[in-house]
Amino acid sequence: MQEESTQQKKPIRAAALKRTLRLYKYVKPYWPAFGLGLFFLFVSSAANLAFPKLLGELVDAAGGQRIISNPHRINQIGLWLAAVLIAQGIFGYLRIILFVNVTERSLASLRQHIYNHLIRLPMRFFLNRRVGELGSRISSDISLLQETFTTTIAEFIRQVIIIVGGIALLLHTSVQLTLMMLACLPVVMVIAYFFGKFVRRYSKLAQSQVAEANTIVEETLQGVLNVKAFANEFFEMKRYRRKILEVAATGMKTGKFRGAFAASMIIGVFGAMIAVIWRGALLIAEGQLDPGMLLSFVLYSSFIGGSVAGLAEVYTSIQKSIGATEHLLEILDEPAEPIEETTMVAAKDHLTGQISFDNVSFHYPTREDQAVLQNVSFDIAPDQQIALVGPSGAGKSTIVSLLLRLYDPQEGTIRFNGKDASTFPLSALRSQMAIVPQDVFLFGGTIRENIAYGKPGATTEEVTAAARQANAWEFIARFPDGLDTVVGERGIQLSGGQRQRIAIARAVLKNPRILILDEATSALDSESERLVQDALEKLMEGRTSIVIAHRLSTVRQADKIIVLDKGKLVEEGTHQELILMDGGLYRSLSEMQFSH
Repeated sequence: MQEESTQQKKPIRAAALKRTLRLYKYVKPYWPAFGLGLFFLFVSSAANLAFPKLLGELVDAAGGQRIISNPHRINQIGLWLAAVLIAQGIFGYLRIILFVNVTERSLASLRQHIYNHLIRLPMRFFLNRRVGELGSRISSDISLLQETFTTTIAEFIRQVIIIVGGIALLLHTSVQLTLMMLACLPVVMVIAYFFGKFVRRYSKLAQSQVAEANTIVEETLQGVLNVKAFANEFFEMKRYRRKILEVAATGMKTGKFRGAFAASMIIGVFGAMIAVIWRGALLIAEGQLDPGMLLSFVLYSSFIGGSVAGLAEVYTSIQKSIGATEHLLEILDEPAEPIEETTMVAAKDHLTGQISFDNVSFHYPTREDQAVLQNVSFDIAPDQQIALVGPSGAGKSTIVSLLLRLYDPQEGTIRFNGKDASTFPLSALRSQMAIVPQDVFLFGGTIRENIAYGKPGATTEEVTAAARQANAWEFIARFPDGLDTVVGERGIQLSGGQRQRIAIARAVLKNPRILILDEATSALDSESERLVQDALEKLMEGRTSIVIAHRLSTVRQADKIIVLDKGKLVEEGTHQELILMDGGLYRSLSEMQFSH
């Protein structure tokens, strides 16, 4: 049984390493610079190996038991050592510059690629993931890769060169001492493998915990108004404290393994060196070895010992980066929506405003056992004003999500212009729709930027005209900076009515064929509601409009009212038709609202 689980583990590790190497495609465009950096690395590592040999010769040139002192030779070796030192410094400097440049460009490309992919992912991906966690993937996980790309890989190559070159030179110096030293290597390798496993596991856990801690910070800062309104500052402090203590505990566990690993390596490496020096001293006493050769051998041994220890450290760093890579590749492996940049919509994809739902049934991917819509069918003619009404949870907002193709129905068909919605390019479809939501989201920039979001690149005249049509110009003009007024995080510096009118101006600028209004006036005072309602009426002219209504007073003039209850279409007609239906849901809702 144990054997079987071991066999299962190996391919997983190999697959993880293979997945990590996929990220090296971002280095490909900079391969010439990377290759030159590798060449400099090779030269500086080779120069490193010249030191023990030259220092040994320097000692022998000074004279010993069997050698006569040679001042000219001492000066010559001294100059060689100085030249090697300068060359190593120059090549080391050039190597670091090249590797850092390649790394920064590669990671900028990787960050851009991950962000581009993330923003193209379908809504189902975001249903069970939190913003802070995804932000952490782009920041801390990629920062971890930065260390790997800049130093870890270079260190790995350098250590391998020193180990291979050092062993070759050791064999040339003394086969007997070399075999004695190599006998210690398997012990060091086993220690590295054993501790590397635990370091990788805890490093991956720490990355996840850091992402969760970042999520708490991001969510509490975004919802700081709610935190303060509910006097929950200390609750959030405790929540964050619990999470960072978990991060610290995981870090301390990792530290224990790294500490035990370092201690084992020190004992192993220095124990081997003591044994080698002891044996070398005996060989000098027997006249089989020169003092300079023993010095070279000890220095090579310390280089190799240091490199083996460094290699193990590099191994643990690679394990950490594999953990970070797995998280990033999970995002990159998610299938993205087939969207494309749309500047002009092809004539065949122009919407007339006609929509039909034909026996549409739907449930959210995270709640497969809970049907949100069941066999819903209705038709909307071009330029009609349609109202969707019904109790909370009836499926009104879901219909909007399906129209925007944020999700596709499990059963039934949605048609535009009489054609299946799936035959239209996704970007072309969405570019001809606009939504004014109940809870308006504004970006933290200026009013101009928020309105122009409906049509990037719009001129000041177009933005101003849209603001006027949305009844927003009267308050924008009062601000000292006008259109360049900064609205603050999520538009916090504007009132609810002002945010709504900016959202309407954004929709005006987009000039959609199909307009969706999610009860855009429900949270406003009467004066703001009058201005917003007037702006909405102007916006709805000459286009198909779908209004999600909670207050029925706003939909009396609708061409058709669709009444939903528990995911089913229960009534359909005008206000006058529905109000006359005995025992009808619309009549019941209407009486409840207007009796107050």
